[in-house]
Amino acid sequence: MNQTIDPKILERARTWLTGPFDEATKEAVKTMMENNPAELTDSFYRDLEFGTGGLRGIMGAGTNRMNKYTVGMATQGLANYLKKMFPHLNPVKMAISHDSRNNSSYFANIVAEVLSANGFKVFLFDGLRPTPELSFAIRYLGCQSGVMLTASHNPKEYNGYKAYWDDGAQMISPHDFNVIAEVQKITSVEDVLWNGNPANIQLVGSEIDKVYLDRIAALSLSPESIARHHDLKIVYTPLHGCGRKLVPEILQQYGFTNIHVVEEQAVADGNFPTVRSPNPEEHDALNMGIELAEKLNADLVMATDPDADRVGIAIRDPQKQMILLNGNQTAALIVHYMLTRWHELGRLKGNEFIVSTIVTSKILSEIAHSFSVAYFECLTGFKYIADVIRTKEKEMRYIVGGEESYGYLIGDFVRDKDAVSACAMIAEMTAWAADRGLSLFNLLSEVYHRYGFYKEGLISMTKKGKTGADEIQQMMVGYRENPPLTINGSPVLIIRDYQLQEETDLSARAKKAILLPKSNVLQFLLEDGSCISVRPSGTEPKIKFYFSVRNDFPPEASYETTERLLEDKISGIIDSLHLR
Repeated sequence: MNQTIDPKILERARTWLTGPFDEATKEAVKTMMENNPAELTDSFYRDLEFGTGGLRGIMGAGTNRMNKYTVGMATQGLANYLKKMFPHLNPVKMAISHDSRNNSSYFANIVAEVLSANGFKVFLFDGLRPTPELSFAIRYLGCQSGVMLTASHNPKEYNGYKAYWDDGAQMISPHDFNVIAEVQKITSVEDVLWNGNPANIQLVGSEIDKVYLDRIAALSLSPESIARHHDLKIVYTPLHGCGRKLVPEILQQYGFTNIHVVEEQAVADGNFPTVRSPNPEEHDALNMGIELAEKLNADLVMATDPDADRVGIAIRDPQKQMILLNGNQTAALIVHYMLTRWHELGRLKGNEFIVSTIVTSKILSEIAHSFSVAYFECLTGFKYIADVIRTKEKEMRYIVGGEESYGYLIGDFVRDKDAVSACAMIAEMTAWAADRGLSLFNLLSEVYHRYGFYKEGLISMTKKGKTGADEIQQMMVGYRENPPLTINGSPVLIIRDYQLQEETDLSARAKKAILLPKSNVLQFLLEDGSCISVRPSGTEPKIKFYFSVRNDFPPEASYETTERLLEDKISGIIDSLHLR
């Protein structure tokens, strides 16, 4: 079997047979060497790297897997970098939390042990907590960094490690690359300080919960509407994750009294036994919530992912059927509601702003501009939204931000997407709409009448392992070297290459710079107003194709007919690019 394995990969694997690794790990590596060269290759062909979401991978033995040793080495590298960046602080302070995934608690304790052994003051949550609360705790406790153990919505085989900076945002360049450089200097697990100091670890919990929830409660814009519609029937599912405690609690604190939790999915379980994938973007994940809503005749279903930073919702259409909204639609509703209420309450002073990403619906910019609120666009990933907030907050006031992948941030005391506050605002928005005699579907139709009917689509292709990574790279090379000039019968007018930081206007034969950091993303803007974005995922072995189309939507137009027209246009684009 060994002849089929790259010698360099084999050499890396052999170090795990002779080094100070536990017997179970050595046995797992030996089994791969003897029986599964493909798995061995994928487990050892590279080190896990910080991508758009930090460290993330399949759990198991190997340098490209999430395990005690890769987590410990990453933590030692992080500790070494923090010592360099904060030499005047003794101790450096860290906050650590974890979600419900298998081994998340185990990994969190390893991180705490390594950091405490390095002399850091560690604030370790006493149980699972949402990612946004970890972000909040970093700021509230005056920490220099933080770590959240989670793989977000990935399948159960995955786990991950989100590293945060002192502002509560996930690390961006240069910090993320510098941490990797420090990790790469660690050539042996013997370089890791494994023996923790219990005196340096402080458990935290309910006292942080209270402050965090009180800050979210202060975001409320329509308490009178909630008082009139407090008995709004709300179904909530945490999808076996850590939203179980705080989401129902904040809904109650807002004043809602008719909350129904899907009890089968309220059990914290890293195997996610009732769903194919704990991803609120997928219809299947909300099936049990919708079933309960039908039994109760509920108005709203909300589902959060395992670390409770993203939320998906289902609402009733005019035929009283439950339908799922995509992330762009929910973002449009939240932004429209919040800016409307800020306007009505006299809070808009002319220096406010919202933030979104290059692959999120442009309807958000239309809404912002209609209220004379500044709109900023950034790369995909909430750490870039946080970076815009950090850059602008001294002279401007942030209101809300969001991205198409179901992540939203209301207020600036958290610096990552926050499903806890988003659930509260979505429920409040539903009560406010009811005050006006509208359902959320009616409200969305109003938004489309005013700004145009936007429809988005997404194709995500999974390409696993080293061969998959190579295939994704070749796809991007192909689009760059031979870009399509016509898509679905419409000429390509503009090509944006965020890797080259260059926009090419094909009709004018002109180029201009893109003033954003480099990112491996391509965008094609068509004559008919359509936009196609191509982007390899930074956290998963996937390449993603985003489609955005638009049509005018006058009051007399049919919602169903207009939506079908736009769906046909997206289908035509997919066929034109041979993506089926």
